[in-house]
Amino acid sequence: RSVVNAGTTDKDVAWMREQSGRFEVEISPRRDLCIIAVQGPHAREKVASQLIDGQARNKVMALKPFEAVDLGFAFVGRTGYTGEDGFEIMLDAKSAQDLWQQLLSDGVRPCGLGARDTLRLEAGMNLYGQDMTDDTTPLESGLGWSVAWVPEERDFMGKDALVRARLTGKRKMVGLLLEGQGVLRAHQLVRCGKTASAGEGEVTSGSFSPTLKRSIALARVPQECEGQVEVSIRDKWVPARVVKYPFVRNGQILIDL
Repeated sequence: RSVVNAGTTDKDVAWMREQSGRFEVEISPRRDLCIIAVQGPHAREKVASQLIDGQARNKVMALKPFEAVDLGFAFVGRTGYTGEDGFEIMLDAKSAQDLWQQLLSDGVRPCGLGARDTLRLEAGMNLYGQDMTDDTTPLESGLGWSVAWVPEERDFMGKDALVRARLTGKRKMVGLLLEGQGVLRAHQLVRCGKTASAGEGEVTSGSFSPTLKRSIALARVPQECEGQVEVSIRDKWVPARVVKYPFVRNGQILIDL
């Protein structure tokens, strides 16, 4: 079961079908299903206690992060995209409408894309089209942890290119904490050192962090870029600091302010 980016569904399915020609496999898009993500400090307990009964409740509460279980009437995962804990519930469209109304009546509040974007940025999670694109490798997007480097003899599509990039890559993904006035936004230039010759990078995602009360960003910069940097905001170079992300996870601040 693969959950693809909603905006690239057709392209992703076409690519998988193209690659699947050599194998005995059938790819069946499930456009009849919906996903509702319920996330927050008490999300799992609220879903399990009010919406799931009996043995199903025990199964979902036993899930570890990045695990999922098929309950028959729904497929429930613990693989959220906000940095908060919770469940992602996949079920048919009619049931999804009923579940949505049930959640509203139980006091669960809807969250828009803007709020979700600040949460995923605080948690250091990539957004397709900004932090990762068709033109960047996982290593340039801080996703080296997702590549199966071991066992070494295991082959996969793109492995040779990634092995070379691991040895010779010139860019990396870092977190930025703004130390001057302004708001970090995508495509702003990042100057590593006092002069442009020290190397320039670019902000890929930026916003104001509600938890930190500071502006934060993800940026793709030269490998040597560390410490103090400057970001071009409205034609002015504003000081910022390279930090290790995630900035926040499960409501806890993880960086020094």
